[in-house]
Parts: sequence; C-alpha cells; structure tokens
Amino acid sequence: MSSASHDYWVYIVTNKRRTTVYIGITNELRLRVWQHRNHSRPGSFSDRYSCGVLVYYEQFRDVKAAIAREKQLKGWRREKKNRLIESLNPQWNDLAADWFDDFG
Repeated sequence: MSSASHDYWVYIVTNKRRTTVYIGITNELRLRVWQHRNHSRPGSFSDRYSCGVLVYYEQFRDVKAAIAREKQLKGWRREKKNRLIESLNPQWNDLAADWFDDFG
C-alpha cells in the first residue's frame, strides 16, 4: 500500500458584509470554496449565511494537525478570529476572487 501525501487546508469564509464567518477543513480548497459559493449544501450554516468569500487559509500536510487547528480556531472568540484574518489579509479581500467566473 502506498502512502500518498496530501494537503489539507483550514479555511475561513465569510459573507459579503463580513457579518458571519465559517471555519472548515478540506483536502480540496478550490472545490470546497466553489461548493460554498454555489450553495451545494442547502440548509448548512454557510448556506444560511451566504458564506462564500475566502478570507483566510492555512495549509497542512498532516490531517491531525489540520483538525486540531480547525478545532482551535472554532473555539476562539470572534474578535480573535478577526485579528487572525487581518494579520494576513487586512482588507478581507476575497483570496479566491480570480478562481471562478460566476461569483460577483
């Protein structure tokens, strides 16, 4: 059995007004952001609050480390999450703005 290495991302998406943030983990960041933007999981938290703007992500090689980081971030108060986003993305720019043609 081969042990293929994978990449994992812990990411934060928000809505266009930045009133809500969603934190998740994935091994296919581009696909997952597309799913958020296209409401592929009706009724989910990110769907209800229209979270499809990618404002932050971290890459991991170890899934356990990624899961631990996701749990850590989810446990933070909103102000601390905001500071984390702003430490790397001060303007809350959409980091996936040029990934898709159909989200405006």
